[in-house]
Amino acid sequence: MSFLRGAVIGALAFLALPHAASAQRRNVAEIGAAGSVMSFSDSTDLGTGAGGLLRVGFWLPIRLSIEGEGSILKPKTKSGSLGVDVKTISGSLLYNFMVGQNHSVYLKAGIGSTTYGSNCPTVGVICGTGTAWLGGGGFRIGITPTFMVRGEAVLNRNVGGDIKFSNFGGNLGLSVMLGYSLTDSDSDGVRDGKDKCPGTPKGAIVDKNGCPVDSDGDGVPDGLDRCPRTVHGAKVNAEGCAIDSDGDGVPDGLDKCPDTPLAAAVDANGCPIDSDGDGVYDGLDRCPDTPKGATVDALGCPSDTDGDGVLDGIDKCPGTPPRTPVDANGCPIGQPGQKRAAPPGGQAPPRPPGPPPPAAAAGAAVGAAAAKPTGETPPVFVLRDNAFSPGSARLRPSASPTLDSVAAALNANPALRVEIGGHTAGSRAESDSRQFASLRVEAVRSYLINKKIQPQRLVPKNYSATVPLTADTSATGRSINRRIEITPLAGP
Repeated sequence: MSFLRGAVIGALAFLALPHAASAQRRNVAEIGAAGSVMSFSDSTDLGTGAGGLLRVGFWLPIRLSIEGEGSILKPKTKSGSLGVDVKTISGSLLYNFMVGQNHSVYLKAGIGSTTYGSNCPTVGVICGTGTAWLGGGGFRIGITPTFMVRGEAVLNRNVGGDIKFSNFGGNLGLSVMLGYSLTDSDSDGVRDGKDKCPGTPKGAIVDKNGCPVDSDGDGVPDGLDRCPRTVHGAKVNAEGCAIDSDGDGVPDGLDKCPDTPLAAAVDANGCPIDSDGDGVYDGLDRCPDTPKGATVDALGCPSDTDGDGVLDGIDKCPGTPPRTPVDANGCPIGQPGQKRAAPPGGQAPPRPPGPPPPAAAAGAAVGAAAAKPTGETPPVFVLRDNAFSPGSARLRPSASPTLDSVAAALNANPALRVEIGGHTAGSRAESDSRQFASLRVEAVRSYLINKKIQPQRLVPKNYSATVPLTADTSATGRSINRRIEITPLAGP
């Protein structure tokens, strides 16, 4: 019993499932006409009669529709061949099974009133009005979405009066669906009858034909496109926003260099820019004004190994001894073009007391000061302009190796004192003021004090622009002259 109950409930649930095509016909009126024929019960003494009917219906949700019918038949009595008018008015509820978009089959049930004859003039001929239950089924075949061929078979069960009987019949005719274009199955605001794009996604903006509008041509309709002004040709995600795989600001699809390193400056085509041609891209290049031909490190900054003020790669005499005056090619004055060998071991000789010597390589320690035995004079240490953040006295992490070497040299020579000399380029820029040089000197001094070096061993000195390394007044020359020199001091 429980199995039967479950089967009935399952069948009813299936019948209640919505169907896309029936949903499209919701709120549609159906008007039809048909020729009909009816076979009457023997108890009526009527033979088979033919006639016609008219019907009006209205479609409801969940595959249901209701309709009213009026029909008239002209059967004759079997015994006397007398014609009798049979008129029926009924109302029915239909359950429709859609077959494709335009076809359907249905079941119907209803109630009506049937009138046999009129005024009952003849004795022995059925006459009068009785209530009847109706039941049956039929089909519709769509010629177009609005015109249907409809046929059905019906059972008319008379339940009024003293005599109970059943009549069987059928009809075949045409139906017209009115108001079909009133429905909007995709809810885009354009009726189905005029919608040329009936499957539009919900929320998309459409034109007068019901087709999605895509203003930026990226394949994502307006209304769903969260980036409605995407540049033409750019690749987009499902939300219509441009994809930029390498994060350079030029969308994929327009980016001709899609693997640009992160943070590199790019041109309109998404390709990296290298303004100074040193092989390190702008945006990654910390020294973007490097002279052409100069050797640079991974950060794009040039080096000056012999500390003569002429950059490696441009220096034609790269092994010039410290404090040697050189020309624009980096060669000792009076010996143009002759290369000089570096001092033995690559180490600068001890300097006599007096003014501070020219700088060694920027940000680089000369020699292994920590390994020096006590009593031997350590080398000069130099911090170039690029050891500080641009325009400030804040030390960069790249300065730490040099300063750590200074601290190691001082720890290895407890009696040693050093002078921390600040040098500027002599321009009117704030970064070349005496106060600015003093701030950088104090930044270096504080670093070494934090490394447990006694303050009295660290002598600050501000030379301003009195000891330039080069007479070059270009941006590169000024950068070379801005430096901090850490020089051992003679005596206690």
